[in-house]
Amino acid sequence: MKLNNIKWYAQQDLIIKILLVMFSTAVTVYFFPKSDRFKYDYVEGEPWEYETLYAPYKFPILKSEQQLKEDRAEIIAQTPRHFYKEPFKYNTAFEGWQEAIRTSLPDSTYKKEVRPVIKNLERSLKQVYERGYLEDTQDLEGISPIVLKNEDNSTQLAYDDLIIPEELQEIIRQDLLSISNIALQDRLRKRLLLVLKPNVFFDQQLTDLNIQSELDKILPTQGLVAQNARIIAQGEIVEGRKLRILETLNSSYESQTWTESQYNWKLTGYLVLVGMAYTMLLLFVYKYRPAVYATNKKLAFIYFNLCLFAVLTSVVLKLNIDYIYIVPVCMLPLILKAFFDARLGLFSHVIIIFILSFVVPSSGEYLFLQMMAGIVTILSGKEIYKRANLFVTVSQIVGVYFVSYFAFYAIYQGGVSGWEWDRVLYFVLCGLAMLFVWPLIYVFEKMFNMVSDVSLLELSDTNSKLLKELSNNAPGTFHHSLNVANIAETAANEIGANAMLVRVGALYHDIGKMRNPTYFTENQGSGINPHDDLDPEESAEIIIDHVINGIEIAKKYKLPDRIIDFIRTHHGDNTVYYFLKKAQNINPDIDTADYQYPGPRPFSPETAILMISDSVEAASKSLKTPTSAAIDKLVDSIIDSQIAAGQFLNADITFKQIELLKAVIKKKLAGMYHLRIEYPE
Repeated sequence: MKLNNIKWYAQQDLIIKILLVMFSTAVTVYFFPKSDRFKYDYVEGEPWEYETLYAPYKFPILKSEQQLKEDRAEIIAQTPRHFYKEPFKYNTAFEGWQEAIRTSLPDSTYKKEVRPVIKNLERSLKQVYERGYLEDTQDLEGISPIVLKNEDNSTQLAYDDLIIPEELQEIIRQDLLSISNIALQDRLRKRLLLVLKPNVFFDQQLTDLNIQSELDKILPTQGLVAQNARIIAQGEIVEGRKLRILETLNSSYESQTWTESQYNWKLTGYLVLVGMAYTMLLLFVYKYRPAVYATNKKLAFIYFNLCLFAVLTSVVLKLNIDYIYIVPVCMLPLILKAFFDARLGLFSHVIIIFILSFVVPSSGEYLFLQMMAGIVTILSGKEIYKRANLFVTVSQIVGVYFVSYFAFYAIYQGGVSGWEWDRVLYFVLCGLAMLFVWPLIYVFEKMFNMVSDVSLLELSDTNSKLLKELSNNAPGTFHHSLNVANIAETAANEIGANAMLVRVGALYHDIGKMRNPTYFTENQGSGINPHDDLDPEESAEIIIDHVINGIEIAKKYKLPDRIIDFIRTHHGDNTVYYFLKKAQNINPDIDTADYQYPGPRPFSPETAILMISDSVEAASKSLKTPTSAAIDKLVDSIIDSQIAAGQFLNADITFKQIELLKAVIKKKLAGMYHLRIEYPE
């Protein structure tokens, strides 16, 4: 039973990593758009670039929106409008008008001017009302068909068969032309028009019902494509009927209703592909970033960011596919580079772009644009904690988007006419969104208790509370830390390590000496050494405790774990050599473990650089005549002894890099201890 528990705990870490990959895969696929997508990208008027396409199943060809619009317009124009006729006693109205005119005019004028036109007017009005007088005119052509409903039947007519107000006025005017007095003509016409009322009215409700009935008969399809029928061959131009078939097939994929079995197979395929991509990332980290692989928190942070941008992109796709380039996917390598390194950031970016290409439209164009933008992000954003660098990086990313889109547009369209400025605006918005990388990094630092280059810049401020306290309580140690920081930063730049991280680690590596500052030689300004009154073992214990005290102080001030690592490892598991030798002179058989630092040994190039810089800088203070030869000998001796003690076995640092460190540290120390000319008194 005990053996089984041991095996379980041995595999527990691997099980956690597998579950992390599975959970990330499930989250990513869950947010993928549920509708399928046509896997071919085509442009109207361009040649078909793929293999000959055959119909996967039988389907009708959908009409285009423009064609449906034209069909609807034709139906609306050709459908008869409905009117109805009601009886109107125009004779009574006309007689009333005639009587009113007779009483208002002199008898001679009436007999001479008006009486001769009465019969013509009466005959004309009879014809008008037999045809039908419509006062509420409609926006129709003269030949437009209408249906006129009487009390007994309905008649098919044309719109111009009805009399409208303009025609009635003209008829009356013609009948009154024989009257010589123009003013009288106008007076008679206006008074007659006032008494005449329409007998034909537009039936809006019946007309609308009739039109809608005809519109409902419009078929959304035209023709049928048989299964396995050839749709388009490679090299043929995408236009006309071929274009409509492709658009129909595309629409059918997007709206396709899957059976439960089909959907399960589709889901399985997505899970396999996304799972493979995430597994490749895990294997990359295992192979090339073992320190990251060993920490589940860091792995969770990486996969959290991948899922975040995958989900964000999927949500935008569901909202509006046109906004796909607003999503700042290039923020991912920028974030990972701030916490880890450029290589991991770029590999993660490649993985997420491949995953998103499963669901985004024009996947080839999307892959190229995002890949180029990601590479530019890695190449240009060397020091994200500098504001100018971030703005330059964002500008370059937007520029890459713009140039790449311009090139693709020129390829597809054979020119730049009809340029879509909306797409350029999306690129600019994407760049602006990337400026939020600073607050996002701060949030991630608090969520995952990690440190980025931005926080390192803040920690490097010597006016911070902790460094101020170190400067006041242990000024010699503070000055020593500054010298070590300068040496270590220069050395890190020489071999391509994280210079900012090394500098901050050097500033805080000896904060434990604040507990007993006078027990360390750099703080003994009075010449009194308290170790003279102590046993070697007690002195060694005080010296060794500055590492433990430093860790406690660092945790009290909530320094990041990456900085605490420098405090833990800057002496490795070396011995307190001075007091060990002093004790051995008294008793050769003492236990050396009592004089040994607890470790661990340095486990990164940065922590190894700090150990070397700290040892060399401290030892250089013992040189009575710091000549170039003496400095070279001291540096070689200290570093060679550390190599012999196996202090750098876990630090992932090469002999070539160590030789480079020796050279740059020698040069740095020579500059610090250069001789000045003696000024005359």
